Amino acid sequence: MSMNNSPNVFLDPNANRFQVNIINESHDNNETSQEDVGSDPPHYEETSFTDEAHNRLRISYRQGKRDLYDNFLQNGEKTEASLHPYDTHTKMYYLQTFGHNTVDPVPKIDYYRNTGSVSGNKLSRPSLLEIHEQLAKNIAVSTGSVERVANGESTAGDETAVSKEEENKTGFVKFGWVKGVLVRCMLNIWGVMLFIRLSWIVGQAGIGLGVIIILLATMVTSITGLSTSAIATNGFVRGGGAYYLISRSLGPEFGGSIGLIFAFANAVAVAMYVVGFAETVVELLKESDTLMVDESNDIRIIGTITVVCLLSISVAGMEWEAKAQVILLVVLLVAIANFFIGTVIPTNNEKKARGFFNYQASIFAENFGPDFRSGEGFFSVFAIFFPAATGILAGANISGDLKDPQGAIPKGTMLAILITTVAYIGVAVCVASCVVRDATGNINDTVVPGMSCNGSSACSLGYDFSRCASQPCDYGLMNNFQVMSMVSGFGPLITAGIFSATLSSALASLVSAPKVFQALCKDNIYKGLHFFAKGYGKNNEPIRGYVLTFIIAMAFILIAELNTIAPIISNFFLASYALINFSCFHASYAKSPGWRPAFRYYNMWVSLFGALLCCAVMFVINWWAALITYAIELFLYIYVTYKKPEVNWGSSTQALYYINALDSALALTTVEDHVKNFRPQCIALTGAPMIRPALLDITHTFTKNNGLCICCEVYTGPRKLCVKEMNSGMAKKQDWLTKNKRKAFYAAVAADSFRDGVKSLLQASGLGRMKPNTLVIGFKKDWRNATATQVENYVGVIHDAFDFELGMIIVRISQGFDISQVLQVQEELEKLEQERLALEATIKENYFEEGKSGICGFFRKASALNISKHETTKKESTINTMQSMHVGEFNQKLLEASTQFKKKQGKGTIDIWWLFDDGGLTILIPYILTIRKKWKNCKLRIFTGGKVNRIEEEKLVMASLLSKFRIKFADINIICDINVKPNKESWKFFEEMIEPHRLHESCKEITTAEKLKREAPWKITDAELEAFKEKSYRQVRLNELLQEHSRAANLIVLSLPVARKGVVSDYLYMAWLEILSKNLPPILMVRGNHKNVLTFYS
Repeated sequence: MSMNNSPNVFLDPNANRFQVNIINESHDNNETSQEDVGSDPPHYEETSFTDEAHNRLRISYRQGKRDLYDNFLQNGEKTEASLHPYDTHTKMYYLQTFGHNTVDPVPKIDYYRNTGSVSGNKLSRPSLLEIHEQLAKNIAVSTGSVERVANGESTAGDETAVSKEEENKTGFVKFGWVKGVLVRCMLNIWGVMLFIRLSWIVGQAGIGLGVIIILLATMVTSITGLSTSAIATNGFVRGGGAYYLISRSLGPEFGGSIGLIFAFANAVAVAMYVVGFAETVVELLKESDTLMVDESNDIRIIGTITVVCLLSISVAGMEWEAKAQVILLVVLLVAIANFFIGTVIPTNNEKKARGFFNYQASIFAENFGPDFRSGEGFFSVFAIFFPAATGILAGANISGDLKDPQGAIPKGTMLAILITTVAYIGVAVCVASCVVRDATGNINDTVVPGMSCNGSSACSLGYDFSRCASQPCDYGLMNNFQVMSMVSGFGPLITAGIFSATLSSALASLVSAPKVFQALCKDNIYKGLHFFAKGYGKNNEPIRGYVLTFIIAMAFILIAELNTIAPIISNFFLASYALINFSCFHASYAKSPGWRPAFRYYNMWVSLFGALLCCAVMFVINWWAALITYAIELFLYIYVTYKKPEVNWGSSTQALYYINALDSALALTTVEDHVKNFRPQCIALTGAPMIRPALLDITHTFTKNNGLCICCEVYTGPRKLCVKEMNSGMAKKQDWLTKNKRKAFYAAVAADSFRDGVKSLLQASGLGRMKPNTLVIGFKKDWRNATATQVENYVGVIHDAFDFELGMIIVRISQGFDISQVLQVQEELEKLEQERLALEATIKENYFEEGKSGICGFFRKASALNISKHETTKKESTINTMQSMHVGEFNQKLLEASTQFKKKQGKGTIDIWWLFDDGGLTILIPYILTIRKKWKNCKLRIFTGGKVNRIEEEKLVMASLLSKFRIKFADINIICDINVKPNKESWKFFEEMIEPHRLHESCKEITTAEKLKREAPWKITDAELEAFKEKSYRQVRLNELLQEHSRAANLIVLSLPVARKGVVSDYLYMAWLEILSKNLPPILMVRGNHKNVLTFYS
């Protein structure tokens, strides 16, 4: 075996560090040795990533092996002739990543594909865990497996081959940029306006302003074309055209609203173009006096026949439709060429009488300036011309049928705009240089010597058309819409051009509408329209969409007033252009790293100008149609926003949300804190938020729309398992918060202990000024049965919160917060129910598939039915057993307790026992609760300590303080007997509660007592109990007073006692909290950080 893996290869200063080496492994040692002896050492050629290499992979090869590598394609594209990782017939070859065997893969496009990609299978690269962790010893690595994985081959390579084989079998029809984009755009832009209205436009506006009108319209379409090109080259483009581009850039709200009206506009445009064709045919029939019924009905009949024919071409497939488009383009080009040829063919007397004199400088000069008549002006003439410039999205609308949408759309669209603009300007200038504005058509209207003429260019050419100033004439640029037919070399070819222009535009719209509509329906933004998402045939043709488009077009052909609907359709197209331009601006403005269009010839401010220009043109064309368009779009936008479709397309709107949030957060860091702007920003130790919903609910009540709320979870245990579980559950738990409309964040940490995890959260949570200032935890109800470490961690969290100067809220409800057992039972029951339904469905399916007739078949069916009944009965009995088995665990009271803070609170009180001044947090929290809808019926009652002989004075002082704080209250109670000893029963209960946790060292010898202290330092010593006897009395007494005064309150808010760190033992402190809050309504034990959160200054 010959292998060059020496380190010298990598020490070569001239070598490129990104190297892909070809290794030749031979099982024939003799052959190898002979090959190597007496020959030059094997040459390894570097992979070049320079411009000179044209981005192609250059791989070294041995003599005679060139053909094996010639077809190996770089840039991530796969070919059937790609290099295989090994060759079983000759020698073994494989690629190495940077010169050594590794599981770490080289970059490959298949890793970046979407799961449902049609251009290739998605491969899964090794996870970071697989690369980072040690290799499992029990995994057998087969020969070449490392190399296969390194290059993304693995087992998915076979799947890719199967996928490609299936793709070849299906035979998708894909178009290049000429047939797919250029031809379609040119046909759609060139309409009947070119042949029957352009002469009138240049007659009204003159050559100068006429060219400006054409260039102004072209400016709108060109800017839109640039924006379309930028968006289309920023990633793979699928079917849907304008809808796809807008929705993936601005999100489903804009995309869904514009997609629907754009598809509808294309459907109605079919009717407009077909009616234009039918009117031309009817004119010909009228001239030959061969009308079938009358003009209106003949238009309907011909329009219907035409739509049916166009539908047949479309349904036959995109290939047939493309062929038809090419034929129509040829006819159109011949008609245009026929016009230009006609301008140089010498005219005759009949044509001169109608105003055509070939190219004349005097006519050019006379027609250069404007001559607006009949109330027309620059903008009204522009409004008439502009629809002739639309159609630039005809290629983009079939983006799903293009071989390379990223290359085809920019190239085809921009070239089509250039060619059509040149043609429009050329026709306008030529026709205005050959034809006068007014002509009588009478060959006898020549200039007679001695008679005065009006001095027009016609006079100098021997014709007197001066009477046209006083009476209407039928010929000339201003009066005759068939000027181009007259000028052309062969008039019927212009008629053929009109037919081609109308039919091609109708055909393009008939294809565009269903394609855009299908893409919209596939995204399921409008649930009721998903029926139209289904495609048929090798090209996934939207047959249902074709039928719907046909029905809409027929409806408008038969009953609609097209002169009224036409401005709305033009505005619908313009609204699409405006949003495409805005999409390009928005994506650039958001500065997302994902915005990397390959098309560089765009500018964000030019795109914004284009968007504003489109909006202005909408009002110029028709102001009421513009208002209707905006109203419809706004309605659809609000509808989609309300429905919130579950899609994530990485839109620029999302990027801008991030930029705005980041800017706001940074701006907030420059704002100094002020007491008036204080708001509770809470870390709530809920664990998984669905496990302790009541704790989240009460926290959310005073943080919603007011402050920050972070639901936190601490994972303890083996780090590897914890991190894996934590990472897998992050998105799910945040989604749960969003789904349940909880305005909160979810955060989790993996730590060695609960306390260490919470300590990390307290220090690192938040961003800038948006940092938590209050810790909310549930009361540890099982502290008496918990281990000493667990109790130490719980109390330690409280100490840590005070160390970090955070406020502290401990919440206690009678049933506790944890409903994990209830959720587990519900999950088991749901699984059993799903299994039962699946079993029933399977048995039913098997029962109906019994197709054999006769007695045997009958008995088989009967047998199957009996089995199904037996199995179903058995399954139902299992579920019933489960339900009865867990009936005790399925605690209804616990479920009700978990939802108690979601419900609207009835009339009652929130009792505030403000015993110690902590800066005002104890009074601020209940005040915030009372301004919430669910708690607004509750009144505040204030309880505070005082002296017996100063009750009234104390009340006045407290009332004055609260009034200065502008906090309304229902009552103030001064409690004078807080320091009275509790009754014997209460004290006895307290002593019995702490008895298992006492050391009783005074009853033992000194040495024994010291040994016990070392063995159980967490126990309550007699000395400690004696030192804090008065404080213990106070907690027991407070519970008696709470039972007496606040037993019926909706909620109690109480000042939290603080235990001195290192002085009061954890179990004694827990005993205080237990006795203080026992047998009471929901209670919040609150302690601020002793910094003011209230002020009476303005």
